[in-house]
Amino acid sequence: MAARLLLLLLPFLVVLLVPPAAAANFTCRASGRAARCQALVGYTARNATNLAGVMALFQIRSFRSLLAANGLDLSTPRSRLVPAGSTLRVRFSCSCSAGRGASAHRPLYRVVAGDNLDSIARNVFDGLVTYQEIAVANNISDPSLIQIGQEVYIPLPCSCDEVEGHPVVHYAHLVAAGSSVSGIAEEFGTTEETLMSLNGITDPKTLQAGQVLDVPLRVCSSAISNASLDSGLLVSNGSYILTANNCVRCSCSSSSWELNCSPTQGISSSVCPVATCGALSLGNSSSTGCESTTCAYAGYTNSTSFNILANLTTQSLCNTAGAPAPQPSGGFSLWVEAQSSYPLLLYVSLAMALLGWGS
Repeated sequence: MAARLLLLLLPFLVVLLVPPAAAANFTCRASGRAARCQALVGYTARNATNLAGVMALFQIRSFRSLLAANGLDLSTPRSRLVPAGSTLRVRFSCSCSAGRGASAHRPLYRVVAGDNLDSIARNVFDGLVTYQEIAVANNISDPSLIQIGQEVYIPLPCSCDEVEGHPVVHYAHLVAAGSSVSGIAEEFGTTEETLMSLNGITDPKTLQAGQVLDVPLRVCSSAISNASLDSGLLVSNGSYILTANNCVRCSCSSSSWELNCSPTQGISSSVCPVATCGALSLGNSSSTGCESTTCAYAGYTNSTSFNILANLTTQSLCNTAGAPAPQPSGGFSLWVEAQSSYPLLLYVSLAMALLGWGS
């Protein structure tokens, strides 16, 4: 009986004792202006916190940026609860150098009593980095020698590279126990082959819980001019971005894959110049027969004066053949089920299989 009980518990013990897989730096070969971009990480809160706590941890300078990355209304308070086990997208500036991408000089974490680099990597930043990566980024020769009050830079993984010839937003996704490459690809609207190629995976069966995957999120096309100060604006499905000094809100719709931009509600008209296309205001449309005409956002300039640009774009309403299929939003939510449930589900499944085998 004791041997049978040990056999049943063995899978659960293995799940608990196996350390998380190492978080690999993301490849980034972009150069020049393209070597800087906006990227995303998925942060899963180990303990209940609030949006202000997440903002402080990742040193997000704009609270609106955190709301936008998660598709939350701008009226959402900083005190909004983030339950333990829920996942938030964190947008940050990515910088590429020597073929690798990492967050640009932020976040900085101040060491407190009881900390070591491994606990900071695993427990504070959810395994998005390893203690070795923190040590290298901070020129720490002995990871055991850190001081209370010392600030250490956390090199979040990221990339600015195009994928298969298309611009994307790179999202650092922490693999949960029980996940598969095919399942992750389906969840985020990409292919298994693309994920494997991008992450150097030769066998999908080698995917490990705690591994950090570079997931390319498809972005909406736009009418933004190359001369605009935000010409490289990339917005993925399920999120929005405030641009043009916060005067314009741009979101990505998976139904049309066209960037939808309109004046930001709640921003004073005395601060933001009005953009129009003749009789149409920015973001408004008119339809005639099979055509829809939209006053689309085309960027902004600020050399001599602050101006918001707009151009008329036309879309066919009658011929929708060949339109791309909608991409899932990625499952981002403040209320997703805690990832800690996966090891238990795995244990139960294995235990039931062993009971059937031994009967």
